[in-house]
Amino acid sequence: MQQINSKGNMDFCIKNIKLADFGRREIELAEDEMTALMALRKAAQGEKPLAAAKIVGCTHVTAQTAVLFETLKVLGAQCRWAACNIYSTQDEVAAALAEQDFPVFAWKGESEDDFWWCIDRCVNVEGWEPNMILDDGGDMTHWIYKKYPHLFKKVKGIVEESITGIHRLHQLSKAGKLCVPAINVNDSVTKQKFDNLYCCRESILDSLKKTTDIMFGGKQVAICGYGEVGKGCSAALKAMGSVVYVTEIDPICALQACMDGFRLAKLVFIVLFSCTVCNKNVVVREHMDLMKNGCVVCNMGRSNTEIDVVKLVWQHVRAQVDHIIWPDGKRIVLLAEGRVLNLSSSTVPIYVLSITATTQALALIELFNAPEGRYKQDVYLLPKKLDEYVASLHLQTFDAHLTELTDEQAKYMGLSKYGPFKPSYYR
Repeated sequence: MQQINSKGNMDFCIKNIKLADFGRREIELAEDEMTALMALRKAAQGEKPLAAAKIVGCTHVTAQTAVLFETLKVLGAQCRWAACNIYSTQDEVAAALAEQDFPVFAWKGESEDDFWWCIDRCVNVEGWEPNMILDDGGDMTHWIYKKYPHLFKKVKGIVEESITGIHRLHQLSKAGKLCVPAINVNDSVTKQKFDNLYCCRESILDSLKKTTDIMFGGKQVAICGYGEVGKGCSAALKAMGSVVYVTEIDPICALQACMDGFRLAKLVFIVLFSCTVCNKNVVVREHMDLMKNGCVVCNMGRSNTEIDVVKLVWQHVRAQVDHIIWPDGKRIVLLAEGRVLNLSSSTVPIYVLSITATTQALALIELFNAPEGRYKQDVYLLPKKLDEYVASLHLQTFDAHLTELTDEQAKYMGLSKYGPFKPSYYR
């Protein structure tokens, strides 16, 4: 439905522009917690490090990401945005952005066709061509490669947040088809150690309570994967009294799980409650056949590829909750249709998302302003100096005071007093 904002602008497509005032209050609430991004805005009052940047983005559209979008505009960028997930958009936030003439194409409950249409509307614009891409999952990058490859002639770089998108970029690089440099935000220290761990540790409980009203004490839980997301989910559920099992392919992560007090098992032996993280076909029909009646299946991975949704009878219960019914009457509870649970069914801690959003902003600034030749057509990690800068900006919230190396100590360790304090390969 064509809508128009109070300024006569129609370059957006959202659920309802009348929600703008509500959305603006949500964004202002997020700004109070996202102190680092607000500090970047203040620091950029004199200079515009993203002046002349034209950023096309495909991420979640929430109050927290809206603070990032508006920060990029303050830093001088022009932006156009679509959602990377069909269920995670906060419609009131999209309305608030549209009211401020921000070209956003997203609403909660998009169909698959809607999803790709929104991405196309961001890119296929007469007289406007992007020179930077901010992606979460690689869908925007994929669409441009597929439909508008000529646009890469002007693109200076890609900033990718998710493991799915990073896999896609590495595949392009190995095939010799990656024609611009890219920064891997997903494997930056600040993303791994804070967003993936602490965000999921808090949001998994909130999401499960809001969708199922389940009691965690005594439940048997399978966590598929013991990376940072799996560690956060495992710790949260264990603290609530659940009996937690972990499945892993990596012996190093498996050993960590064992030493943290979790039972390591194969998924076929876990039959009551299952939570999955990050891969393809982690939970399939043969696993579900063995699950008990009433087992809850959910996904904390990137998209909907982790759970192979079985072709059985579906019964919709309420928003983000469906029963999958077996011929013998057994029911499995599937949350968010197998898509990422916390952003589909609940919210996530604002403060932790501030860390990731600040990392994304600095990665865009780094790539856009890098002298020619610094970055080749490959995938790079964020420079450790920037990783540490993101962390230092957030320390101010805690009234924390860092210890400074003496000249003698710095010389002994072979470091600068001002960092970086970890090697480039540290994660």
